[in-house]
Amino acid sequence: MAVIHRTTLTPTKLELLASWLPSRPWYRGGAEPVKAGGFRLEDPRGEVGIEFMVVTDSSGARPAAHLVPLTYRGAPLDGAEHALIGTAEHGVLGRRWIYDGCHDPVLADRLLALVEGRAEAQHQSVSDTPDPEIVRSHTGDRSSPTGLTVTDDAEGTDLVLAQDTVLRLHRVLRAAPDGPLVLPGGATGHVTGPWSMPDGSRARGLFAVLHGRPRG
Repeated sequence: MAVIHRTTLTPTKLELLASWLPSRPWYRGGAEPVKAGGFRLEDPRGEVGIEFMVVTDSSGARPAAHLVPLTYRGAPLDGAEHALIGTAEHGVLGRRWIYDGCHDPVLADRLLALVEGRAEAQHQSVSDTPDPEIVRSHTGDRSSPTGLTVTDDAEGTDLVLAQDTVLRLHRVLRAAPDGPLVLPGGATGHVTGPWSMPDGSRARGLFAVLHGRPRG
């Protein structure tokens, strides 16, 4: 199980994100992101830290919430220079390379495992503690990824893992309406989770949807 170290990170994740987020096509906030929720996943090899952070920002015209998957590595990820958010000094682990996790094959593999029920979401800030508020579902057979192609748009990010396997990450988060969850057509799985809004209220919505065929 991953250990959450109680130590410093310089610069902080939010300081790095304040510079990086405004450059993203899906980002609707200003330059004052606030951590508002999320969860972690385990890397079976214990080499890559995996975090799905929710950030909110109320400095724009209206409060906005976004899903920001991150990976933390002890060395640069080959071929991922374009996805590097920045480097930071960890008080225990030393220098860490922090990436937009959508471009990290370890995160993509573990997110698919979560959707398919082969992995369990972990608490964002407590070691060795599953997070029961992260809910997932899956129908059909397990997928067989053959690669990773990443595409951003104005609402989210598509992770194409195979011709018939697409993970859609909802970067712009919206609270789900009351009642049964309705998934998009063609969906074979999903992940939902909660976050805190700037006014103190709690919201829950779709984090990721698995499509069994390419999205048209």
